[in-house]
Amino acid sequence: MRRKFGYAFGASLILLGLLWIGQGSGLFPYPSSSFMVNQNLWILWGVIVVGIGGIAVFITHKLRGN
Repeated sequence: MRRKFGYAFGASLILLGLLWIGQGSGLFPYPSSSFMVNQNLWILWGVIVVGIGGIAVFITHKLRGN
């Protein structure tokens, strides 16, 4: 149960970070009125969140047991 939660949490963070990177870089400008579109700060935050999600998945994978 904990491993499933850990994987879901990490994957959610990775997807959220990728969304922020896409919006910050202008690759995913939806909605077009979003304050995040073409803002380099959101690329940085996205990379940080993707990294945290990757660490969560890695730690979850290394846990033993259920």
